[in-house]
Amino acid sequence: MVGLVFHHFASAAVGIAAAAALVRGIARHSAKTIGNFWADLVRVNLYLLLPMSIILSLVLASQGIIQNFKPYVRTTLVERTVDLPRKTDGTAQTIAQGPAASQVAIKMLGTNGGGFFNANASHPYENPTPLSNFIQMLSIFLIPSGLTYYLGRKVRSQKHGWAVWSAMAILFIATVLVCWRAESAGNPRLHALGVDPGGGNMEGKEVRFGIFNSSLFASVTTAASCGAVNSMHDSFTPLGGLVPLFNIQLGEVVFGGVGSGLYGMLIFIVLAVFLTGLMVGRTPEYLGKKIEAYDVKVSVLALLILIFSILGFSAWASVCRWGLAGLNNAGPHGLSEILYAFSSGTGNNGSAFAGLSANTPHYNVTLALAMLFGRFFMMVPVLALAGNMAGKKLVPPSGASFPVSGPTFIVILIGTVLVVGALAFLPALALGPIVEHFLMTGSRILY
Repeated sequence: MVGLVFHHFASAAVGIAAAAALVRGIARHSAKTIGNFWADLVRVNLYLLLPMSIILSLVLASQGIIQNFKPYVRTTLVERTVDLPRKTDGTAQTIAQGPAASQVAIKMLGTNGGGFFNANASHPYENPTPLSNFIQMLSIFLIPSGLTYYLGRKVRSQKHGWAVWSAMAILFIATVLVCWRAESAGNPRLHALGVDPGGGNMEGKEVRFGIFNSSLFASVTTAASCGAVNSMHDSFTPLGGLVPLFNIQLGEVVFGGVGSGLYGMLIFIVLAVFLTGLMVGRTPEYLGKKIEAYDVKVSVLALLILIFSILGFSAWASVCRWGLAGLNNAGPHGLSEILYAFSSGTGNNGSAFAGLSANTPHYNVTLALAMLFGRFFMMVPVLALAGNMAGKKLVPPSGASFPVSGPTFIVILIGTVLVVGALAFLPALALGPIVEHFLMTGSRILY
């Protein structure tokens, strides 16, 4: 347990430290340093993650999440009716125990994901009430959302920080509405057979959370790099399942993981400023610093690492015997399962389309490499950008400077994220969940 807890805290602190380095690089000028990594690591753990985790653990325990060091309890089920006294039916059940509340707290705050129990955040001991469900979703976004305020404070432009937050929020709300709409509509084939006359798709969802809270949780956990789930994404409708996949492939910049979401969005901001400057004839300039060829190259390199890792490994698995052997579904849904696996691995998310049996040597190695590329290889160009930005001199603002706050900037930033970040994955998504959607709604039922 100590090993797991250490990595929960360390991984979150590393992401925040990398984001802080890039923000310092943007805020400083004519500087040769961007801070001390070890000092950042210690400060983030002692002043942020540990205090917040202790408080959240107590809140979650108050909702009924267990927190003990007891072994699993084995008991016999009891049946009771109105007319008869209690009697045992002889069926044995193993009741899980353990320090769940403390583990759930840091897995959510650090956007680490996974679950203490195998059923993850749908397990009644890990997520017992609607309030605990809301608190867990809120805690996933708490630090990534707050880092946009940190950005505004460091660069001395709170309007810029709020503009970045607004772009993230608009993208998030849009994905939630699409997922909720798709899941509420359900499967028309089941409607035609009279199997599901009520409408919505409840397959793979916990009854006490329902369609909306399941769709909201799926959008939150994949917009951030958190693999905690309270429903089975593999059981979503094609378009409902496309949303979590799409969120990850954006680079998880819609608030994103702790630290990684902010530095991922800052990469898109550099590209947005550069592309806008080219289109309108202005000098590409971001907060008083000129965006030059080196800055654009390292920014594009960071995105290419994600694209090649996700699409490269997915293409390899799709044409190899070892990749196809793990599928439980053929056709476009099988492609979606493979694509989701490597998107989740590269994005360090951890959620899955669980119809894929990935516990094989080939999948273990390729998914581990995808995690390595997506987490650490991407940090190299990010830190290179930070160092280069820190050494630049400030340029006095002029009429040619591009404003990085306000509605125009928000629209341009959202457009850059969608066009530059998502367009590369459109062909793969078209062959997977989009084709599956049209098969579900337009083809004949085969007997």
